Amino acid sequence: MSSTEKHIVLAENLTVGYTPKVVSEKIDFQLNQGDLCAIVGVNGVGKSTLLRTLAGLQPKLSGSIQINDSNLESYASSKLAKELSVVLTEQPASKNLTVQELIALGRQPYTNWIGTLNEEDKKQVQESLTSFLLEDLQYSRCHELSDGQLQRVLIARAMAQNTPLILLDEPTTHLDLYHKVQILKLLQELAHRKQKTIMFTTHEIDLAIQLCDKILILDGAENPFGAPCELIEQKHFERLFPAEMVLFDAKTGSFKVNK
Repeated sequence: MSSTEKHIVLAENLTVGYTPKVVSEKIDFQLNQGDLCAIVGVNGVGKSTLLRTLAGLQPKLSGSIQINDSNLESYASSKLAKELSVVLTEQPASKNLTVQELIALGRQPYTNWIGTLNEEDKKQVQESLTSFLLEDLQYSRCHELSDGQLQRVLIARAMAQNTPLILLDEPTTHLDLYHKVQILKLLQELAHRKQKTIMFTTHEIDLAIQLCDKILILDGAENPFGAPCELIEQKHFERLFPAEMVLFDAKTGSFKVNK
């Protein structure tokens, strides 16, 4: 790690699951400031379980997780809310709020006990609206939005929370190709321009290869981690799916049906 890079999250020999069921084990990775990282793998391999464990929403079974050089377990919930923000697949219960109001909820870790927004809070909300192309929708009710628009709002709320680490569970699910690309390019810009460390689960492996700095492949065995080009060279994507059904083309970085 160079002197200009800042370590944000480190997992070592991590095992996740639900006692006594192990879902995934032997997970090792490190992300630095400004990294965009995808967690990929077949269904049921533990992508969402890992994300929820990293977010402190369920306990790890063994191993260690460090956020900003401190053990995850050492954080009080109020302090953790200033270190990481989470966007899960569950729809928010507050969809009757306006776009602006829902994004403003991201400022809760910083507001006073009655939730009054100060100038800095308002600045963060406005910046999130602008970054995620939501200014024209800021007074719309969230239940009036399309899936793609609502997904942008939820990510904008996480941005307004202004944490070093952002975790997202399948942010492109149910979206068409255009909106999948739009969301992932917005995440890439947020990581690189704002120097946020972003980790997300996805089935869009082809897009992740093109847009991410790092990828963690949960394969139930080695769980390789690295830059997409490194993982391609080491043929890890070729072993992700049964070869009789799906083939990986290393030249294009995409999967093709084996006819």
